[in-house]
Amino acid sequence: MTYSGFLLFFLIIPVLILFTLTWRHSHKSFWIAVLVHMILAVVYTTPWDNYLVATHVWYYDPKLISGIVLGYVPLEEYTFFLLQTLSVGLWWQFVAQRTALAADFKPSLRLRAFSVILAALIWIGAAFVFLIRLKQMTYLSIILFWAIPPIIPQLYFGADILWHQRKLLVWTILPVGLYLSLADSLAIESGTWTINPAQSTGIFIGKLPLEEAVFFFATVTLLSFGITLLMEKESRVRWMDIKGSVGDSKASYKLKSVVTRLIWPEGVKRY
Repeated sequence: MTYSGFLLFFLIIPVLILFTLTWRHSHKSFWIAVLVHMILAVVYTTPWDNYLVATHVWYYDPKLISGIVLGYVPLEEYTFFLLQTLSVGLWWQFVAQRTALAADFKPSLRLRAFSVILAALIWIGAAFVFLIRLKQMTYLSIILFWAIPPIIPQLYFGADILWHQRKLLVWTILPVGLYLSLADSLAIESGTWTINPAQSTGIFIGKLPLEEAVFFFATVTLLSFGITLLMEKESRVRWMDIKGSVGDSKASYKLKSVVTRLIWPEGVKRY
């Protein structure tokens, strides 16, 4: 299976179907949230993915790609960053349109603090394993080393908001994570790309390396958290509180006002 064939069957077609099902009721704020995450996905993932290919943690069959390589990574991989983000966003919207709004939100500083501490401890453990060069743990440790830092500020800002919308998150993360993991196992089985056994644990879920499942669930979680936080009204209330209490310089006020207008141009509505 070529990489472009993988993108067509497992991402482009589902994206078109989901777009057809959701676009009529998609709010402008939703598309801004998705666009922000698409940009961040490319910027944040590109150095990391290039490092993985450069160090032979994973590699692809040159006969099954377009031949256009930017850095160490084929063009199809950059396209995958964008399509995965878009597919997660559209599925989130599909689920959100069919999920009742959770009521009676209760802010919890304790939950936010606990979740940040837990995530930080996992990151420290992953960083330690990565830095001591435990070869068979290379891929798993670098996934956690890379994925957890952006999740920590999400938890710090709104772990309680995310818990409040846990039903929406479960029905977003679980199906998409399983779907992408299944698609990935088929691509690996067909030789589209290969995970270096010398730098992975050797633990498989069916035919899928453990690390790949961790990667997909981590990225889907990261994207789902981000979109949820940008779309929930509690986030806007919290941001306005931060805007009013942190910094009173003219430049600081302008920056926070621009962010507010960019992300919440018409307030926050979730359908």
